[in-house]
Amino acid sequence: MEFSHSDTELIRQPIGYWSWAASKAVVTYIREGLSEFGLSQPQWWTLNQVHDGGEDGRTRAEVRAVLQGYLDVGAALEPEIDALLDRGLLTATATATATATDTAAQRLHLTPEGSALRARAAERQVGMRARIHDGIPEEDYVATLKVLQRMIHNTGGQAWHH
Repeated sequence: MEFSHSDTELIRQPIGYWSWAASKAVVTYIREGLSEFGLSQPQWWTLNQVHDGGEDGRTRAEVRAVLQGYLDVGAALEPEIDALLDRGLLTATATATATATDTAAQRLHLTPEGSALRARAAERQVGMRARIHDGIPEEDYVATLKVLQRMIHNTGGQAWHH
């Protein structure tokens, strides 16, 4: 890849633009890849969080709490969870202290279909990550993340790394 600007010119480039452009390109690429499985990005996050909950699964509140730690998902996650339940990719079971209609206290679990789809999408994600990182040495990637974290800190921003 050839860069369109010299280092002298790049030093004056706005980080806001380049971080936005990188985010937009990467997120669009990831979302297009997930759409091949009929998944939105929030549905992908949810499947992974339920998977990471192990045998116990997770409640909606637990999924939201984990994701809220680094994403601004809020109540927007509810329809995504409902869509996964409707597709039969997740199942919800009442706990001993919850009734069958108390969806907030129900434990979410992957169905066999949900587990299989998650595994296929995870395999695709590995390939997508490799493409995104192609030609970028690990030390450059780490340095970039440290620079971005420092900029977030310098501007009083919030990110999950704090």
